[in-house]
Amino acid sequence: MIVASYNVNSIRSRLGLVLEWLKANQPDVLCVQETKVIDAEFPAEPIRAAGYHVVYRGEKSYNGVALISKAEPKDVRFGLDDGGPADEARVVAAKVGPLHVVNTYVPQGREITHAMYQYKLQWFERLRAYFDRHYTPRKLLLWTGDLNIAPESMDIHNADRQADHVCYHIDARRAFATTVAWGFTDVFRKYHPEPGQYTFFDYRQIGALKKNQGWRIDHLMATRPLAEKSVRAWIDLQPRQAEKPSDHTVVAAEFDV
Repeated sequence: MIVASYNVNSIRSRLGLVLEWLKANQPDVLCVQETKVIDAEFPAEPIRAAGYHVVYRGEKSYNGVALISKAEPKDVRFGLDDGGPADEARVVAAKVGPLHVVNTYVPQGREITHAMYQYKLQWFERLRAYFDRHYTPRKLLLWTGDLNIAPESMDIHNADRQADHVCYHIDARRAFATTVAWGFTDVFRKYHPEPGQYTFFDYRQIGALKKNQGWRIDHLMATRPLAEKSVRAWIDLQPRQAEKPSDHTVVAAEFDV
């Protein structure tokens, strides 16, 4: 199975790129974040016409997640279901064939002095509890999406200047590491231990893609049984090189399941 993640930064603006990527790569699952559209206006029909199922939950101009799959997704759930803010437009989970998939759009955090940063730290705690409620590390489980964390200095082109950034601040990285310690392996790093591998290139930074000045904040985190079945993992820069791209690009992995 090929599983991929793509923060599209508006599914309606990037629908053509999504359909092109589906056709060219034929993934079994494509997890999408930041769809920025209410459910009634989500462009589901073109995706279905391309031969895929799709489930989604979104908000106007903000957040939004979708799970696109060849096989019909089962046991679909949205949100964190823990009695706190549901955040249904940030989490979609389903079983696709033998694989359990949790697609998340983790809060970015804004600034380390902002209330949303504390919310982000708490969100990781809530997510770990979510994994405890619904899964065990023995299952074939993939946690993926825009996780809004660069785990190590090699995951940013200029980490020495980013100590106070909400996606690299030490408290955010610790919260992320605690969630990963539930039982996940970074599948991309299993195959690419080298620096200079990025999934996000800021629109505001002129020539960021050409200069390879980016961040790796989109991830594929697999439980050990699933990671052992992985075959390869890669970042596809083509969607970021397209006309009117998202500021993110696709990260993908293949599993022998």
